[in-house]
Amino acid sequence: MTTPLTRNRNYTLLWGGQALAEVGFSASMFALPLLVLVLTGSPVLSGLVLTVDATAQLVVGLPAGALVDRWDRRRIMLCCEAVQVFALGGLVAAVWADALTIPHVMAVAAVLGVCRALFEPAEDACLPRLVPESQLATAVAMNSARSSLGQMAGTALGGVLFAVTRWLPFLVDMVTHAVAFVALVFLRVPPAEPVEEHPHLLKSIGEGLRWVWSRREIRVTALCAVVLNLFFTAFYWVVIVLVEGRGATPGEIGVMAAMLGVGGVLGALAAPWLHRVLGPHRSIAGVFWGLALLMPGALVVESPYLVGALFGLMSFLAPTANTTIGTHQLLLTPDELRGRLSGVMGVVVGAAGALGPLIGGALIQALSARTAVLVCTAGIFLITIFVTVSPTLRGYAKAQEENNA
Repeated sequence: MTTPLTRNRNYTLLWGGQALAEVGFSASMFALPLLVLVLTGSPVLSGLVLTVDATAQLVVGLPAGALVDRWDRRRIMLCCEAVQVFALGGLVAAVWADALTIPHVMAVAAVLGVCRALFEPAEDACLPRLVPESQLATAVAMNSARSSLGQMAGTALGGVLFAVTRWLPFLVDMVTHAVAFVALVFLRVPPAEPVEEHPHLLKSIGEGLRWVWSRREIRVTALCAVVLNLFFTAFYWVVIVLVEGRGATPGEIGVMAAMLGVGGVLGALAAPWLHRVLGPHRSIAGVFWGLALLMPGALVVESPYLVGALFGLMSFLAPTANTTIGTHQLLLTPDELRGRLSGVMGVVVGAAGALGPLIGGALIQALSARTAVLVCTAGIFLITIFVTVSPTLRGYAKAQEENNA
């Protein structure tokens, strides 16, 4: 009889430690731009700190995946947590002593980005060794719920703590990573098959890229995820501008944005059940159709709270699609390539997410906000049609059955 996930010692250690760490991380990511804004009064430098963090993840993403496949994954996670504790401790000390400089803040943001680029592929690659195959989809969904909950709680906490004193959000983040480090000390990951010889790092990265490109189902889902991220993140920024132009207050816009996270949390909790009920193709197509049908609602709904409700509905099915795709890819990929798979997908999808707001800004500048919403909707609708008729995605169920056989 399979042990429930809640009684799986190793999984609960990893999940619980990272749940705390993600709350602390989100608090820091909310507070860092505020800290720079207070120090400099420059919105440009305030935004740059988040750009540095995202850029570090993208630059290190491919090498990180290759390193995860050649180094001990548990040790990578331990080192990442330890480095973040020291980086955040230095930041707390500098803020407390009133000796903080902007280069110091940017360096901390870069360190956090690099650590996340290494940690996430290491955790993804460990997951199939911590839980049985029959529970992998549930574990992937619960990790998604953990991320959504951490983002929601951490963002709210970061604002409250920063209002108390500037260094407090970063102290809390440091403590949460220290707790996560201790949890990882007690984690036991079953050993992987030994690899006799590792190729040169660049060759190893190339092997990962060729593996992703050689698998048609991974290639197609990556393409769809890129297009979805590009148009949705552009749409999100356009709607923020549209609602602000209607006279919404910053507080109303904050609540509206938070509803996206609420939908993600509820969707992640329902994902294991929806994953079984809907099946692979409908799980993936559902999120695309949900966006295509709901996005035009932003043009007719005036209240920012109702727009927030639309955001929540749009994000509800995303965790189910992510669970379907993530589980399939982990089962399909050999253990010695799982780090590189996660690294490649992180870079591809992350780059699309980073470009989306730029595209949204360009659309607003060239067109009206209302027209920009229609352009984004059209882009989502076209990729939705492709997802619906794609033989590769329609055959996802058969592919999963073959993998499980």
